[in-house]
Amino acid sequence: MTVPQRLTDRKREAIIQAAIAEFRANGFDITSMDKIAATAGVSKRTVYNHFPSKEELFAEILNQLWARLTAEQETPYRSDMALRDQLRPLLTTKLQMLGDDNFLDLARVAIAATIHSPERAQNMVARMGEREEGLTVWIRAAQADGRLKPVAPEFAAQQVQGLLKSFAFWPQISMGMPALTSEVQRTVVESALDMFLACYQL
Repeated sequence: MTVPQRLTDRKREAIIQAAIAEFRANGFDITSMDKIAATAGVSKRTVYNHFPSKEELFAEILNQLWARLTAEQETPYRSDMALRDQLRPLLTTKLQMLGDDNFLDLARVAIAATIHSPERAQNMVARMGEREEGLTVWIRAAQADGRLKPVAPEFAAQQVQGLLKSFAFWPQISMGMPALTSEVQRTVVESALDMFLACYQL
């Protein structure tokens, strides 16, 4: 039996969904807390009770996206399994998330907000960076098991993710390119695996 969601939780979720819609449609600077309240069907006071500022609300949206992205990557390292077979689903999940329309739209909003206010972005990134990503954790475990070269795990994780983003994030963000087909996704993942393992596997 599912526990009924509390009214305050439902209102908070309505505010977040309204903010996502408004940020996607109008960008960060034009979107007002008044408009978010109206779209959510709650009072402006209710919005401020949950989120002290528009920055806090936007940071929470990014946090949720980040949590969703990292939660889907919780793949524990296994010493009894080929590295390639472990990494493949990890990279495939990330590639699919990068191609998610909601994620891309909010990433565009975040990038635009960053350009206009770098200090705001630093604040958001600091909040999001408190949790270590699954890929970094996996690389560290594989190194401890003596199967990957001793390189900074964060560096190696960023490197392999850069290979994915050059096909499945930046072209869509900056040039409006269509999402990758499943066939192209497979090619990108296998190529990234080839390069990563050729460089770091012992």
